[in-house]
Amino acid sequence: MKTILYSLFALAVMVGCNNSKATMEFDSVDAARFAEVIEDEQVQIIDVRTPAEFSEGHIPGAVNIDIDGEEFEAMVAQLDKSRPVAVYCRGGRRSKEAATHMVGCGLEVTELADGILSWQGEMEK
Repeated sequence: MKTILYSLFALAVMVGCNNSKATMEFDSVDAARFAEVIEDEQVQIIDVRTPAEFSEGHIPGAVNIDIDGEEFEAMVAQLDKSRPVAVYCRGGRRSKEAATHMVGCGLEVTELADGILSWQGEMEK
């Protein structure tokens, strides 16, 4: 049942942006490659976990946009489409949903495949 609900949610958020992109693709990378991507100061780092999870520790420079929050779509719509996005969550499921939505909104996205659980880099609280 949860899988069906998550699929419906992903479809609903994809429809939320008006974008005629034929492909809904993003790069899903390991932690080492993700660390390389976020070295670029132009990259917008987005953590889609809950505020409570975010406060426990996050990648430096990350902005918290809770995928389950009421403001998720509005906040994603405010991201700078001229700058790439690096997105992550705890284990990779929510960030894949968020990345799909973000690509549908016209953003270039790199997603941390196994989430922050795989992260070996610096963290801040």
